[in-house]
Amino acid sequence: MKETDSQATATEFEQPCPIRDVLDRIGDQWSLLILEALEGRTLRFSELLRELGDISKQMLSKTLKHLEQDGYIQRTVYPEVPPRVEYNLDDLGKSFLVPMKQLVTWAAVNHRAICNARAMHTEKSNPGSPYAPR
Repeated sequence: MKETDSQATATEFEQPCPIRDVLDRIGDQWSLLILEALEGRTLRFSELLRELGDISKQMLSKTLKHLEQDGYIQRTVYPEVPPRVEYNLDDLGKSFLVPMKQLVTWAAVNHRAICNARAMHTEKSNPGSPYAPR
């Protein structure tokens, strides 16, 4: 039994920094958009693909697997021909919507200031740059 406990601990703390471990997964290019798309509804793979628009099938598949592995979403396969697969938020994914929406709101409110700061930094670093504020 000790071996099982130590294996569970090793798996649990594979990444020693919980903040980095969680943010690396949900902070990628697509995870937040997928979680937002699944808010309050169940979607099939093709529906998610259409909803997100410019994501490749491979990237959507990889991101869905990561989100399922981490417990944010639930994947349900129906034994039909052809098989029907649906995705929806699990309890962990639903609980994440609250801080996620706060982050999205903060980003929307502060986006202009961030863009201006970038442009001013570019101007300081490279006078005459076309990205500098006018």
